[in-house]
Amino acid sequence: MTFTDRDRAVQAAITQGLVGSGQPVAGLLDIAGIRRSAAELRAAFAEFTAPGTPVLHAFAVKAAALVPVLRLLAQEGIGCEVASPGELAVARAAGIPARDTVLDSPAKTRSELREALALGIAVNVDNHEELARIDRMMASAPSTAPIGLRVNPQIGGGSIGAMSTATDTSKFGIPLRDSGARDWVVRACLDRPWLTRLHAHVGSQGMPLERMAEGVRALYDLAEEINEQAGGRRITTLDIGGGLPVNFASDTVTPTYREYAAVLHAAVPGLFSGRYGLVTEFGRSLLAKHGMVLARVEYAKWAGGRPIAVTHAGAQVATRTVFAPAAWPIRVAAYDAAGRPKTGAPVPQDIAGPCCFAGDLVAENRPLPLLEAGDHTALLDTGAYYFSTHFAYNSLPRPGVYGYAAGPDGTVRFATVRTPQTLEELTAESGAAHADDLRDLALG
Repeated sequence: MTFTDRDRAVQAAITQGLVGSGQPVAGLLDIAGIRRSAAELRAAFAEFTAPGTPVLHAFAVKAAALVPVLRLLAQEGIGCEVASPGELAVARAAGIPARDTVLDSPAKTRSELREALALGIAVNVDNHEELARIDRMMASAPSTAPIGLRVNPQIGGGSIGAMSTATDTSKFGIPLRDSGARDWVVRACLDRPWLTRLHAHVGSQGMPLERMAEGVRALYDLAEEINEQAGGRRITTLDIGGGLPVNFASDTVTPTYREYAAVLHAAVPGLFSGRYGLVTEFGRSLLAKHGMVLARVEYAKWAGGRPIAVTHAGAQVATRTVFAPAAWPIRVAAYDAAGRPKTGAPVPQDIAGPCCFAGDLVAENRPLPLLEAGDHTALLDTGAYYFSTHFAYNSLPRPGVYGYAAGPDGTVRFATVRTPQTLEELTAESGAAHADDLRDLALG
């Protein structure tokens, strides 16, 4: 049997006790794979972009709000796109400089905006009222922070409606095709010398590359219109967002960054001419293929003639997959008690999680070698979002996350990314320090 680095990592995680009876679930990240994806992203855009063009690739922190991951990406030349005070705090803890940070959010508070402007972080303004807030802030405390305006080209969605950000009624940005909206955007930029960027994020899982390029084309044409009316380079930078889809059906990486860059170059050749600085905001595509959730099978049972493997990885780590399995299916790999790839004829079976509701299934009727108590399942392609969107149902603690590096001799070394949440931490988070407060209030 040929063992892959992933197989070796599973076996080593079990042998070294990262997954066992005390810690029955953990996340594993392939460090070499993450670095490779970062290099491929930089190379793909560098191939098509005119020399000397400022390009910032900012990782969407929502995909993996983990300080060590952000620091690793920073070492590979990748900045951060943040969408909340928490994500900004995580990015700052990772040492990401303000010049490599972009703030996006449809609900930025005044304090968030003041902090970003004071630090010199790039801000993408989402709507009319937010721009009015920034007008007042710039009047009282001028800032040199890069400021852009987010627009929605309204080109339509992809196959997953909840992830589609460029529909006619999307909550994000200025809806460019609404009556009077385009003229308002042009005038807003002409009236504000400090409004020098435009931003659109139209990519998402389930979105074809050609439609993503259509959205970028609309952004580019808008910038050209503004600059023509300004009689100069009022808009200097285009933030084209991210959202490159990921193939969850196999180990093959498709589409690639180069394929996307080539589609962009064909549809919007001026984008790479050096006329504009560029910002990207990829997240899922940088990490998804390089992570897995490894969990013990606690029990094997049967119901209605179908085998069910009850594991410790369910909705608390695979929330989207459990609640929207058609949109977010993932592959499951089977391993035995020692972490060796499980062999045997495939048997259709359910892979269930530990949460106390019937729908907590990460795979239903999935053909796999028959799993038994003590075996393990690996949820593949879960390096993005699965470690940063923990669902606290049943007060299940957040699992540990570990990066791994496989040596040429087959040895695997681990580094802690996030320690497992303890029950003491969980109860503290659940208000243990205030245990008597409601009673005292009731007693007057």
